[in-house]
Amino acid sequence: MLMDLKKKVYEANIELQKKGLVIYTWGNASEIDQKKKLVIIKPSGVPYEKLTSEMMVVVDLNGQIIEGNYRPSVDTKIHLDLYKAFPELGGIVHTHSTYATAWAQAQKSIPCFGGTHADYFFGEVPCTRPLTEQEVEESFEGETGKVIAECFATKKPLDVPGVLVASHGPFSWGKDCHQAVFNAVVLEELARMALFTIQINPEIQSIPQSLLEKRYLRKHGKDATYGQII
Repeated sequence: MLMDLKKKVYEANIELQKKGLVIYTWGNASEIDQKKKLVIIKPSGVPYEKLTSEMMVVVDLNGQIIEGNYRPSVDTKIHLDLYKAFPELGGIVHTHSTYATAWAQAQKSIPCFGGTHADYFFGEVPCTRPLTEQEVEESFEGETGKVIAECFATKKPLDVPGVLVASHGPFSWGKDCHQAVFNAVVLEELARMALFTIQINPEIQSIPQSLLEKRYLRKHGKDATYGQII
């Protein structure tokens, strides 16, 4: 079932390792088949060196395993909640990449300090509020998806294709799993540059809204001028 999509999700997970965003068994990538409402995700706790496309697990939006001999990622509930909250998402990635995770652990959003950031994220990369003790006890994974959705109540997820979960780490997404990986790589680099920026000038402020809009819309707006017309 969905062998082409399993291969695609497998390749996305391996790309996370190649790009240095994950080590050992950390992180995961998934993609949803919107017609069948099935999600393919990395199995839990399997080292990347041992992964195969056949190991990818197929679950429905309720988390029931439809196909696969392995337990799905422990973050599956978060992925499913995001797919349900934001139907425009096609792929989701979670990592513990160093710089983005450092911002998440500091419980700080990443401000938009310059054009590189504005080219890919329409404003700051938000950090969620911390989970309450009750939320952690009741359903850590279940409540994580909810606080991410809460964080995007006034944002378009494809305009800001990532988030920092307080005391946890980054999630990113896109129209498919490969775009989600791309955005995870970009997010990590933005986190690194932002840290250096603050170290050089602790008083620096976010770029003006006018510059943010100019930079972002030239790549993503309806009249975008970046790239080639094919």
